[in-house]
Formats: sequence, structure tokens, C-alpha cells
Amino acid sequence: MLSASEAALRAAEHVTAMTGRCAECVVGVERAGEDGWRVTVEVVETRRIPDSADILAVYDAEVDADGELVAYRRARRYSRGRVERG
Repeated sequence: MLSASEAALRAAEHVTAMTGRCAECVVGVERAGEDGWRVTVEVVETRRIPDSADILAVYDAEVDADGELVAYRRARRYSRGRVERG
């Protein structure tokens, strides 16, 4: 069974491979059942000048106990400078 940190690393690699964009950071990790992990990965979708105008996206990825990608989807897009409330 993968540790949370190993699952996060594998999920970030899978999101990078699937989207063609580099993962910026992992912003969430949680168990998905007994055999896997659900990982939330932030990606820069469009770089702009200044950096505060970049368009970011958050992807939810699920990896199994072996670190293989089971599912992924883009959850939302937003400007880097936008602050979320709540």
C-alpha cells in the first residue's frame, strides 16, 4: 500500500502526463476506500505576465494501491490572484 506522500507524488506525475502541464503543487490527499487515494493537484494552465494573472486549475486524481491512475478530472479553473473565501 502506498503512503500518502507516495500517492501524492504519483498522482502529480499522472496529472502532468495527462494534461501536458506541470503540477504546481499537491493541495489535498485523502484515502479513497481501502485500496487507494484521492489527490488534489494544482496546475498552471496558462502562464501570464505578471505571474499573478496566471490561470490555475485544480485536478482531482485517484490512484490505486499500486500508484496507477484510476480516474482524474479538472474540478475548477481560476486566476492565481483570486482569493477563495470560506
